[in-house]
Amino acid sequence: MADKVYIQIVSPKATLYEGELQYAVFPGHAGEFAVFPAHAPIISALAAGVIKCVGVDGKEETIPINGGFAEVNNDRITVCVE
Repeated sequence: MADKVYIQIVSPKATLYEGELQYAVFPGHAGEFAVFPAHAPIISALAAGVIKCVGVDGKEETIPINGGFAEVNNDRITVCVE
């Protein structure tokens, strides 16, 4: 089983964040949800809020967003945001 996930967060103008994580927390329309290694595949709409990324070194980074979509598949998270 993998012990990390890879994430890429892109906007129409640039890549906002890219790297390996322990986990990430997203602002979903029904509330926050977290994605850890071996998460089931999903596609989810995101609400305005903050994405929290916890790196493999334990360092936390936050990325404010105005909404978007996240796809999780095979320990890879792809996020398109406004």
